[in-house]
Amino acid sequence: MGDVIGNLGLGFSVALTLKNVALCFLGCLIGTLVGVLPGVGPVATIAILLPITMSLDPIGALIMLAGIYYGAQYGGSTTAILVNIPGEATAVVTALDGHQMARNGEAGLALGLAAIGSFIAGTIATLLIAALAAPMTKLGLLFGPSEYFALMIMGLVFAVVLARGSVLKAVAMIVFGVLLSCVGTDLETGRERLTFGVHHLYDGIEFVVIAMGLFGFAEILKNIADPEKRDVVRARIGRLLPTAAEIRGNLAPILRGTALGSVLGILPGNGAILAPFASYAIEKRVSRQPETFGKGAQAGVAGPESANNAGAQTSFIPLLTLGLPPNAVMALMVGAMLIQGIVPGPQVIDRNPQLFWGLIASMWIGNVMLLIINLPLIGIWVRLLAVPYRLLFPAIVLFCCIGVYSLSNDATAVLMTGLFGLIGYALYRLDFEPAPLALGFVLGKLLEEKLRQALIISNGDPTTFVGSPISASLLGLAVFALALSLLPRVRRGRDTAFKES
Repeated sequence: MGDVIGNLGLGFSVALTLKNVALCFLGCLIGTLVGVLPGVGPVATIAILLPITMSLDPIGALIMLAGIYYGAQYGGSTTAILVNIPGEATAVVTALDGHQMARNGEAGLALGLAAIGSFIAGTIATLLIAALAAPMTKLGLLFGPSEYFALMIMGLVFAVVLARGSVLKAVAMIVFGVLLSCVGTDLETGRERLTFGVHHLYDGIEFVVIAMGLFGFAEILKNIADPEKRDVVRARIGRLLPTAAEIRGNLAPILRGTALGSVLGILPGNGAILAPFASYAIEKRVSRQPETFGKGAQAGVAGPESANNAGAQTSFIPLLTLGLPPNAVMALMVGAMLIQGIVPGPQVIDRNPQLFWGLIASMWIGNVMLLIINLPLIGIWVRLLAVPYRLLFPAIVLFCCIGVYSLSNDATAVLMTGLFGLIGYALYRLDFEPAPLALGFVLGKLLEEKLRQALIISNGDPTTFVGSPISASLLGLAVFALALSLLPRVRRGRDTAFKES
């Protein structure tokens, strides 16, 4: 316990500098804004802002990007409650009862419960990250090349298992992402791979180009093609702060949601997205009045929102301690770290403790800021929700193009980003998820590197991957999870859930 307090003290000394506080505030404000505005979102925003982070120091860049991520979780609930459009996938459940509360004249109370639940969950999740960071980092140091290879295979399999829709399509996206990571010149042999004689591809494809194309440009095309219908609440917002009795009544759902989100957020393959759905199901089951769910039940807002925020923050644990990104946003964070010359993994806590603990401490500071930002600005968010998307997207496109061009002052990069935008839109129309592709691309190079290292150490013996208890267990878990997802009943459930969403 003393070590945790000492490490958090180091983190707060880093995070509370004027520059880092300002970057944390900026990230939280941008995150809230993109969460509030339907059709933008943290993945697209972080992808768009990656070029800007090159001009920042590593700690400040990661603090700002992290603020955008968990700030968007807050903002997504605002949109779900006021407009019945989830700003984020994780806010789908919040819309069920949150918007009904708003229609009943309790929009302010729904927003207040969401903000307070998210703050409590974020605070507990931050302490959990601090407590688990050192033990998981020590565990990570026990990993050799074969164990890391098995860990990444497990992460990719979980991404397939937890992806929506067809298992085959998710596998195809993973493979496509890994193949894209192979484009360029092989560092060991010096041979060109998958370049097709195009000299622009000799150095490989920039992660920013893929991320901004698949998530930025494709999101713009998607929102232009499918303009959303906004059911903006016209009733009064009402009081924002719940009474003491209402807080006591919702404390159990908040704590249950926090516990559930904290556990699921650690799972590789975007387990955090399951947290609010699982929380809603549990609250409905344990409620004495289950018939009120879907009609404005307070627990239907407080529980899922707490699970949502806790899952968003604990998803940093596998990234920071093992170097394994559990979802698309964390894959972008890996890209930001690599741009800054930082290799994510267990070495980060020893080699750069200021960055590691500064980022963790900034999460609690960010949660306080989000509580301050969100509640007083409700009126502004309501006015912003009335702005048509057709007035927003030209500025977003211009900003994307400037950001991509600034990477290498090469117009080809802008054209390639546009190409990946078209690919991303085509994937959307064909019901393919781009998130597994991003994970496959990020992990592809590390996967190949660990595969080669393990085979070199074992003189080419493939049994090295099952020779270690850790690697054998991880591969066994991956095979079991993949086999489970292929069961006909599970596949039918996935396809049904995908069509309904």
